[in-house]
Amino acid sequence: MDLDSLFPAGMAHYLAGGMLIGLAVSFIFVSTGIVAGMSSFFSTTLSFVSKLPFFQQARFTETRGWRLVLAAGLVLGALLCALLVPERFVVTSVAPWQLALGGLIAGFGARYSNGCTSGHGICGMASLQWVSLAAVLTFMATAFVTANAVLWLGGK
Repeated sequence: MDLDSLFPAGMAHYLAGGMLIGLAVSFIFVSTGIVAGMSSFFSTTLSFVSKLPFFQQARFTETRGWRLVLAAGLVLGALLCALLVPERFVVTSVAPWQLALGGLIAGFGARYSNGCTSGHGICGMASLQWVSLAAVLTFMATAFVTANAVLWLGGK
């Protein structure tokens, strides 16, 4: 198996995207001392509407401004990409309920593991946290087993 079969559209845009993500999380960490993982975005957002003590912790209330901007940038970046390069926009045949269920499972896993795949994979491993290495290995092993089980059960 060669690289052309793995990356038929080339690797340049993946490398550029990875470098931009690395620069962005580095900038946030250097300028604020905070890891820019997205799993805490949901808790931060709930701090606007919930008065429960958990959601009113300083780590949520003091960072919600830039976390909202970060999340908006992710959504707007995807929208901009879809508008500017529609032929690269990925359309899935997965049913909406399956996407929603997968999102709920992934969201629960992100909160349970105290971070999402990007938080542990990009920020945690870059700061040499062993717990992040363990989390990423767990994520990857689970993804491998799940993908193969779905294929074995006749899924696409």
